[in-house]
Amino acid sequence: MANYQPQRGTYDAYYEDALNIEKIEGILSSLASVYGYNPIITPMYESTSLFARSAGESSDIVTKEMFNFVDKSGREIALRPELTAGVMRAVVTNKLYATKDLPLKLCYCGPAFRYERPQQGRYRQFTQFGIETVGVNSYLSDVENIMFGYNALQMLGFPHIILKINSIGDEESRNNYRKALKDFFAPKIGCMCDDCKRRFETNPLRILDCKVEEDQEIIKDAPKMSDFLNDFSKEYFNNITTELDNLGVEYELDPTLVRGLDYYSHVVFEYHYISEEGTNLGAIGAGGHYDNLVKEVGGPQLSSVGLAFGVERLNLLLKELSPDTYAKTEIDVYGIAIGEEARVEVYHAMEFLRSNGFACDMSFENKSMGASFKIATRKNAKFALIAGEDEIKNGVFQVKDLKKQEQETVKAEDLAEYLQNKIEF
Repeated sequence: MANYQPQRGTYDAYYEDALNIEKIEGILSSLASVYGYNPIITPMYESTSLFARSAGESSDIVTKEMFNFVDKSGREIALRPELTAGVMRAVVTNKLYATKDLPLKLCYCGPAFRYERPQQGRYRQFTQFGIETVGVNSYLSDVENIMFGYNALQMLGFPHIILKINSIGDEESRNNYRKALKDFFAPKIGCMCDDCKRRFETNPLRILDCKVEEDQEIIKDAPKMSDFLNDFSKEYFNNITTELDNLGVEYELDPTLVRGLDYYSHVVFEYHYISEEGTNLGAIGAGGHYDNLVKEVGGPQLSSVGLAFGVERLNLLLKELSPDTYAKTEIDVYGIAIGEEARVEVYHAMEFLRSNGFACDMSFENKSMGASFKIATRKNAKFALIAGEDEIKNGVFQVKDLKKQEQETVKAEDLAEYLQNKIEF
């Protein structure tokens, strides 16, 4: 027998769960509009080489996590593991840098795919919301992105947000730092994990991101990036932290923060949520500055900065954090009919009210009054619209306020006005 169970690392969202995901996406999209970002929609799959080039051959995304395949024409294709690379490809393909004013301010929301071990709130198919600012090399652009994420999490209802930031400097600074890390880890790498051994050869900065406890003990004594920043990188990062101070935003300097993608430069940042019990539940959003990604995918040299959130992870944490504010299915009016003739008239009333902006529903089956009211309660209906033979004969409906448990007789032609006066939109 065929197995139609959902694939590992996927899940179905429905009713309240799906509503809250839509609510999160709506809040993030609305704030992006306030900040002047324009939506962009890109394909869910691209050439594998795009992600290998942009994320970096040494990144976990490329080495472990991509869903890639060969199509019927022999082309190497990958489901997107993140959306930034596709957005930058779209910028280059459509020459947006030449036809639109710089900086390009783009926002997106869509599915991404990573073949990694599923964890709480992290799935193999997930929804990523993000923003990208392309084409201006200003520390204020970095600050604006950081503030967008900070304000977004506050609007969603997260307390105790910790902003962690670090500078990985410009290319000259990173080259000097890589050499120092190689010198430090060379006599120790033999007893470290296989990932660290691979990263030692490809990109030693990524060793700092290792989560193996024994390796972390070694890493804590490694040279710090701050000691290898050149004057330009120091000034650039100092301008960012000064502006965050001016805006009253608290942050932590984290010298081990490097992020998982190789295209970053200068500032990188993560938002961490601390529970009321003081537990750090990990990063719930992250981003950083990048100088060469547009050029890497065939365009001109354009400095950029961006950030992204995993929507499902936000949804899970908000559900646990504040179940009372979790979105619920609800309607304005539930129709209850007694008899077939009344059912048709109640249905006509439902369509009339829907055309006036009211959310309505009803059953087309014979149900008792008691069963119908239970359904209305489960649907969180504000009002019940009730009709039987007498109501239809007299051109009226019984309208019951299900919260106050008060009922009035209302003429059919007055329904919309009556409910508009009763319901706050």
